[in-house]
Amino acid sequence: MSHSLNLQLKVWRQSSTNAKGHFQDIVAKDIPETASFLEMLDIVNQRIITEGSDPIAFDHDCREGICGACSMVINGKPHGPEKATTACQLHMRKFKDGDTIWIEPFRAKAFPVIKDLAVDRSAFDRIMQAGGFISVRTGSVQDANNLPISKEAADSAMDAAECIGCGACVASCKNASAMLFVSAKAGQLNSLPQGQPEKHRRVLGMVKTMDEAGFGNCTNQFECEAACPKEISVRWITKLNRDYALATLHDAVTAPLSTGGGGD
Repeated sequence: MSHSLNLQLKVWRQSSTNAKGHFQDIVAKDIPETASFLEMLDIVNQRIITEGSDPIAFDHDCREGICGACSMVINGKPHGPEKATTACQLHMRKFKDGDTIWIEPFRAKAFPVIKDLAVDRSAFDRIMQAGGFISVRTGSVQDANNLPISKEAADSAMDAAECIGCGACVASCKNASAMLFVSAKAGQLNSLPQGQPEKHRRVLGMVKTMDEAGFGNCTNQFECEAACPKEISVRWITKLNRDYALATLHDAVTAPLSTGGGGD
């Protein structure tokens, strides 16, 4: 039998990027425990609209734990208390009647607040544009055996590809580092033979764009792995650091040659 919950919400309200924000107390009555967290916000918003007030702004899209749009901090944890779960897949049965729930946006210099719980995560898009490509021909289907991929490489690439780019790693890190995201996205393509021609350029470009966006440095606290709804391993950060060192060395060696320097 389904039960209803009466909750006290403390929701971050901020009208625009440059406006001063604050926590607003909102009473959420008769919330079905079968509702998802976003459905709870839908119910609350409908009541706020009925009262003639401004509803809570928050991001959402697929609501299936795939797109990563539902990024918010719930009781101090990105996506909430349930491990390996996005906010849209968090259900109200994980809370108790009478609970107080703090809801706020992801906080990072590179993720400016747009309004309330919605933040601008386009910095991730720029990082992807800096390195998320391969130069092999993609116009038609190749023969299945034309470019064999080992199971080990395929499995590795799929592990990295699970990253949905939600930004929980950034929100959980005291330095707002994006290293887990960048390492997964670079590692996905760098694990495959199709990604080898651009490997060095990809790593240098993505790390450079990450730094320009204002993300902090990784100090190996591993909060990113703990908060990741897809449980991306920090071993990808280790691989990115190694690939970056090799790419930097490769760039230093080949740059003089490409400019005609290095000898008489």
